[in-house]
Amino acid sequence: MPKINGNEIRPGNVLEHNGGLWAAVKVDHVKPGKGGAFAQVEMKNLRNGSKLNERFRSADKVERVRLEQKDQQFLFESDGMLTFMDTETYEQIELPADILGERRAFLQDGMTIVIEYHEAEALNATLPQKVVCKVVETEPVVKGQTAANSFKPAVLDNGFKVMVPPFVGQDEDIVVNTETMEYAERA
Repeated sequence: MPKINGNEIRPGNVLEHNGGLWAAVKVDHVKPGKGGAFAQVEMKNLRNGSKLNERFRSADKVERVRLEQKDQQFLFESDGMLTFMDTETYEQIELPADILGERRAFLQDGMTIVIEYHEAEALNATLPQKVVCKVVETEPVVKGQTAANSFKPAVLDNGFKVMVPPFVGQDEDIVVNTETMEYAERA
């Protein structure tokens, strides 16, 4: 495993720290008036989801872990477990549905997602950045309502609520950004 200095930590890096695997969520480089500079790192445990704030000085060495990324196709869900198939080896794997968290609503049949592995242990799953959903319930389109940033609530076919521009009507397909969980554009 490559060791990096404390000031080289970037958001998204996976670090081995205190016997666990942690993803750096937010990194602030702080230069106080007195004393040496340090990186204030907010980390999230990849196994149990707990959070930790840690200070790393530039002299501190941390182990950076490289996760293996594999494309996997979603097949079905049963008893709170999601079944995926490796698109190269056709091997099937079952993961708990909570690996996707609140983004679980955007998982669709046959969708290809990226699962990150560390020594054959699945740690993280990433949906495609943009997903097409159908609006099943929203207020009707009102002519002349063109205020710069007025949005209205809409319910999607997966039950998720999202804010959409006033021109989007019922039964229309829209593109949702799965990272921000917000409306992106019309489909």
